[in-house]
Formats: sequence, C-alpha cells, structure tokens
Amino acid sequence: MTHEELENWERVQYRMDEEGIDYCFESYSRWDEIKDEEFHRLRLEFLRTMEELRNYIDNKVDEGRNQEWEGELEDE
Repeated sequence: MTHEELENWERVQYRMDEEGIDYCFESYSRWDEIKDEEFHRLRLEFLRTMEELRNYIDNKVDEGRNQEWEGELEDE
C-alpha cells in the first residue's frame, strides 16, 4: 500500500464516521480513487441492499396506511 492509498482509506473511514455510512456511499462520493475491486463490489452491494430495504419499508407503510384507511388495522 502506498501513502496515497492509505490516505484514501482514511478519508473513507472519516466520512463513514462523520457523515454516516449511507451518506458516505450514496451521496458523498463514488470513491473512484480507491482502486480495490472488493471495496467497490461491497459498496455497490450495500447500496443495492439499502435501496431494497427502503422499498420494503415503504411498501409496509403503504400497506398499513391502506389497512388503516379501510378500517382493517388490528388492535395490539
């Protein structure tokens, strides 16, 4: 590893810690300066899974609101 590579990894770590892992990978940067295939594979998988989870939660909220609207929500 070079000094530059170490600095790149430290920047990723800092952004994850300071901005949150979701913002770090979703909005802050694509991290093209990191030349590591496994990192990018995992980063893309994380983004895909995060989107899948968001969609699942959105669907559950929609389902619950529809049941509420129809008067079909169950009491605890």
